[in-house]
Amino acid sequence: MKRWKFSREFKTDAVKLVKERVVSVAQAGRDLRKAAAFFAKEATSHEKASACDAKIEAVLKELIIHRGHDHGSAPPVSRRRNRTDQANALAFDVRASLFGLLGKDVTTIDGVGPYLSLKLIAECGDDLTSWPSAKHFTSWLELATSNKISGGTMLSSRTRRSGGRAAALLRLAAVTVGRTDTALGAFYRRLSSRIGKAKAVTATARKIAVLFYNAVRHGMDYVDPGASSYETCYRTRVINNLHRRAKTFGFVLQPLEPGAGAVS
Repeated sequence: MKRWKFSREFKTDAVKLVKERVVSVAQAGRDLRKAAAFFAKEATSHEKASACDAKIEAVLKELIIHRGHDHGSAPPVSRRRNRTDQANALAFDVRASLFGLLGKDVTTIDGVGPYLSLKLIAECGDDLTSWPSAKHFTSWLELATSNKISGGTMLSSRTRRSGGRAAALLRLAAVTVGRTDTALGAFYRRLSSRIGKAKAVTATARKIAVLFYNAVRHGMDYVDPGASSYETCYRTRVINNLHRRAKTFGFVLQPLEPGAGAVS
């Protein structure tokens, strides 16, 4: 039988545990041993995570030096996008490191935070010239529709199943942005009510992928116009389509006069 040796502090804690919880000395010892093992494991995990964060930061610095990029400091974060620290946040300023590497702040895209941006760069790279256009990029991600055409007739049009991690990250961003009061959020909610959430997630993920591609490849600055602006543009587009279709059939649409009663 193994004989345990305990320190004076351990015995003092065991006596307190016995008095407070009214448990046996053996049970108090077992509980304290479990707690000590748990905190030792947590400390080891924290040390490993800190070492991993330091390694990621060093790799980003090496890439910046290797690419010959020196874009200075990142612009300040807008108040609307300033969020509290996340539980999985890295131990260094990821946004500033990515700005030094890319020269653009990709976190201005709604739904794409510093941590997700880092994972997207890890999956796709910082040089997107391998894809000539955003359509090639979204097709590689399998977020674009795969059209089956025979004899000029469209047989089916659906997206292929994707097991890529980059597409999964973009879908996660689409779900997140769907709860925001932004143009992308309004787009997601409109499609969700019309064609379902699954297809709305894929369509919104494709939009985010196009914005990410244009920001990294062409240096595009994204500015969110807001949900109200998107709704106004969508209403204008629908009205223009109705006018065009009515004109095709020989009719002219007239706006309803304010206060006019319904036609009986």
